Amino acid sequence: MARERRLQHMKERLWTKSFIVMTLALLFLFTAFYMLYPTLPLFITQMGGNQQQVGLAMGALMLSSVIFRPIVGGLLDRFGRRPFMIGGLIVFIISMYMYNWVGGIIMLMGLRVLHGMSWAVSTTSMMTAVTDMIPSARRGEGMGWFSTSMTVAMAIGPMIGLFVMKGSSYQIMFLVAVGLSIVALLLTLFAQMPYKPLKGSRKIQIFEKSVLPVMVPIFFLFIAYGGMTTFVPLFANEIHVNSGTFFLVYAATLALIRPLAGKLSDRKGETYVIIPSLVITVIALIILSCATDLLGVIVAAVLYGIGFGSAQPALQAIMIRLAPENRKGAANAFFSTATDLGIGLGAILLGIVSEHLNYQALFLVSACSVVLSIVLFMLLVIRLLKIKTN
Repeated sequence: MARERRLQHMKERLWTKSFIVMTLALLFLFTAFYMLYPTLPLFITQMGGNQQQVGLAMGALMLSSVIFRPIVGGLLDRFGRRPFMIGGLIVFIISMYMYNWVGGIIMLMGLRVLHGMSWAVSTTSMMTAVTDMIPSARRGEGMGWFSTSMTVAMAIGPMIGLFVMKGSSYQIMFLVAVGLSIVALLLTLFAQMPYKPLKGSRKIQIFEKSVLPVMVPIFFLFIAYGGMTTFVPLFANEIHVNSGTFFLVYAATLALIRPLAGKLSDRKGETYVIIPSLVITVIALIILSCATDLLGVIVAAVLYGIGFGSAQPALQAIMIRLAPENRKGAANAFFSTATDLGIGLGAILLGIVSEHLNYQALFLVSACSVVLSIVLFMLLVIRLLKIKTN
C-alpha cells in the first residue's frame, strides 16, 4: 500500500528537474523575444516607418508562425519533440542576430517572416514538451506556472530591451537577445522528453478537430492582446509615462495570480475561472483607453494581469484536455496558431485604427474583441465541455 502511494505521488509530481529546466528555458527564450516589443516599433520609426508599417512588421512574424505551427504540431506527434526544439532554437538565434544587418523596411519584413518560422517551431515544441511533463491531475497548476515564466518574460523583456537600447544601442540590444536565446538552447539539452512517438504509421496529422471550437474565443482574446502589447509603448510615450512600468506591474500581477488561478481551475473547472477573468480583461482595456497618467496605466496593468493572466492558461488547459493523448502536439500547435493569428492580425488591424483614429479608440475596439471572446466561449465551448464530461 505504501509503495502504491509512493508511485502515485511520483506520477503526480510536478516539480521535476525536466519541468524546471524547460520552464527556465521558456523564460529566457520569451525574454529575448519580448525585448523587441517596445524597441522594434521605435527602431522602425527611426528607419522612417509609419504607424501602419509598425503594425505590419509586428504582425508579420505572428502571421508567418501561423502558417508553420499546424505542420509543426503534426511533426511533433509523429517524430518527437527534441529535434524540432533544437533546430527551431538555432534558426531563432540566427534570426535574432540578423537584425543587426537590416538596412530597410523590406529587408526587415523578410527577416520577420524567417523569425516567425523559427518562433513557431521552437515555441510549439518546447510548450508541448512541458505539457508532456505535467501530471493530468495538476494540469491547471502546471500550466499556470510555466505560463507565468513566459508572461513574466513578457514584462521583463521589454524593460531589458529598453534599458539596453537606451544605455548603448540597438545592435547591443540584439546581441543580448541572442545571448539569452543561446542560454535557452543550452537549458533544453538537460531535459528528458517523456513523450515517445508511436512506431509504425508514417502518417502526419496536421488538424485536430476536437479543439477547433476553443480556438475561436482564444483568437479574439489575442486580437486585443496584440494591440495592447504593440501599442502600449507608443501610447505611454504620448501621455508621458514609462511603458516599462505597465509591463512591470503586469508581470508582478501575473506572477501572483497564475498559480492561484491554476489551482482554482483544477478544483472548480476552467469555466469557473475563464468567464470572470475575461470580464476583468474588458474592464482593464476600458480603463486603459481612459488613462491620462501613471495611475490609470497601473490600474489597467493590474486588472489586465488578473484577467488575461487567469484566462489564458485555463483556455490552454481546455485544449489539452479535449485532445487525444497522442495529439498534444497538434493541440498545442492549434492553441499557438490561434494566439499568433490573433496577435498578428490585432497588431495590423489595430495599427490601422490608431492611424485613422487614436489610441483610445484602439483600446476600446480591443475591449469589444474580448466581449466577443466571452460570447463565443459561452456558445461554443461550454456545451462541448458538458458533452466531454458526460
